[in-house]
Amino acid sequence: MKIPRQKLEQVLERFDAVEARMSVASETDEIVKLAKEHAELKPVADGVRKLQEVLSEMEDLEEMASDPEMGAMAKDELQSLKEKLPALEKEVSILLLPKDKDDNASVVIEVRAGTGGDEAAIFAGDLFRMYQRYAQLQGWKVEVETASEAEMGGYKEIVASITGNGVFGKLKFESGVHRVQRVPVTETQGRIHTSAATVAVLPAPEDIDIDFNMNDVRVDTMRASGAGGQHVNKTDSAVRMTHEPTGIVVVCDAKSQHVNRANAERILKMRLYDMERARIDAERAGERKAQVGSGDRSERIRTYNYPQGRVSDHRINLTLYKLDKIVAGDGLGEVVDSLIAEDQAERLAELEMDG
Repeated sequence: MKIPRQKLEQVLERFDAVEARMSVASETDEIVKLAKEHAELKPVADGVRKLQEVLSEMEDLEEMASDPEMGAMAKDELQSLKEKLPALEKEVSILLLPKDKDDNASVVIEVRAGTGGDEAAIFAGDLFRMYQRYAQLQGWKVEVETASEAEMGGYKEIVASITGNGVFGKLKFESGVHRVQRVPVTETQGRIHTSAATVAVLPAPEDIDIDFNMNDVRVDTMRASGAGGQHVNKTDSAVRMTHEPTGIVVVCDAKSQHVNRANAERILKMRLYDMERARIDAERAGERKAQVGSGDRSERIRTYNYPQGRVSDHRINLTLYKLDKIVAGDGLGEVVDSLIAEDQAERLAELEMDG
């Protein structure tokens, strides 16, 4: 995997230019923008410098190889570096891959019970707590936007914001249908049932760039759902927004109608933005053998089999016998990292074919 020297130099030149500009910039907006670019470029520049050092050292060793006294030692060191070089080049190639512009964004995550009645709602609750724990381990902040609790436990639907650096980059492959196979707590006969829940992970970039017009949106107010109480029962505080061109519906039912309107509009924009992302992803995936991030939100992506203690991700043929740890959130990182690695491998393969 040979990386052109010119490409390596370009990365370092850009990194040095950003550092130089940061030392003299005075406008707040420019400083923030430069700091963001610097943070993104630094690991790439560090990797490039490391690779350049190895390549330079190899050239020196090749010259020394003909030396009567130092030749044998130089050849041994050269062979050792040659063996390490492919892994290092792959590491740098991954760093050089085009970045998804939304990878650093926070997200809104939506988990909904699918087929399976009460058990599907209980499973939706399990999934949400899994993401909640994983987010906590990453140092991210989780805030529930709206939740519709089910009678037997769990949620018919729950929507939450997850705020932090790099959230979407980690969670973007979680969108899809999650299937569970287990004996429900509501089942007296001990039979294994199959239920499902859907997960949608919507990127929340600072500036959502979409063609959006509130004239296309129908806004309805209604009674908020809840356990009871004077405020919930008597105030039309819940807001439902329907984007008529696409049919997308968003409902927010906190106590404040003002807050609900703002949240509903924000989430509606995010869903429209996600719809466009999914369309682009699906077009790109049409040219790929695998579809880690195909954009197909109706695809069954993962099965959680409780009797066997097994979690299987069907997109990358990954099977882990660590169900308890994964569902608890502590082991989800292994699944997330495998999906990211597979996506990187696919994109590297595309670049090699194009090159």
